Amino acid sequence: MHLDPAQLAALSAILRTGGFAAAAQDLGVTQSAISQRLKTLEDRVGAQLVTRGQPCTGTETGRRLAAHAEQVGLLEARLARDIGALAPAPDTRLRIAVNADSLATWVLDALARVPDHTFSLVIDDQDVSAEWLRRGEVVGAVTASSTPVAGCDATPLGTLRYIPTASPAYMARHFPDGLTPETIAHAPMLRFNAKDRLQHRWIARYMGLQASPPFHDIASSQAFVRAACLGLGWGLNPDHLVQADLARGTLVPLLPDSPMDTPLYWQSSRLLGPALAPLTRAIRHAARTCLHPMEG
Repeated sequence: MHLDPAQLAALSAILRTGGFAAAAQDLGVTQSAISQRLKTLEDRVGAQLVTRGQPCTGTETGRRLAAHAEQVGLLEARLARDIGALAPAPDTRLRIAVNADSLATWVLDALARVPDHTFSLVIDDQDVSAEWLRRGEVVGAVTASSTPVAGCDATPLGTLRYIPTASPAYMARHFPDGLTPETIAHAPMLRFNAKDRLQHRWIARYMGLQASPPFHDIASSQAFVRAACLGLGWGLNPDHLVQADLARGTLVPLLPDSPMDTPLYWQSSRLLGPALAPLTRAIRHAARTCLHPMEG
């Protein structure tokens, strides 16, 4: 299937900017031209590509086509550099999937080392982020899976260490006589969202219990730490995010020496490997400054 680059650019601009007017301004064309290009593309592929709203969002097919357009742009920019084009290669936009805790601790340092690109970040749990690669909607993902997605390479990065933490006041209120299977089953805990099973796995490993305590959903890494400091609940936080609070005593470990380690991998498109090499190097470098070495 031949896809018109101008139509793909219109689709990408709508999803990038969130609307038809903003897309028109971004591409330097009229809003009616954007609408016509999108309609023609939808007719061509036989599917709706954009869900109108504030902002506009892509359907699954629309997101895949937009990702395809970005990948083509990346390859063209790489080709221009390789053949020594007189004009500088245009900036390209890379869509990658990362987990929130990596974003809060080390991923931004990696992106700052690749100034030739702009980025669109999909935030999702490390246990499911590889699905974005499998659907072809991103060019790379930080994931907990060491098994490469078809057509991708998997590079080990290191281990993100989580510490079970709570405020001293919370500990005194909920565990006055110490942590037990009975008290942990009823003490409020924190979780990131419905996909987050980290706290449940900690309870199973260190307390030998399958439990479903009451919980707060807090989908922000920094707010997760703040909620623990305020005594809303206990939760597992990346060690880099709670070092200062542990040193000050505003947070304390639920149990001493009871971390949960999550191995992380960078998976990226093999086809785009040479073009993505600078990003892959930056990801590996930044990960080494924050993550713990993998065992074995």
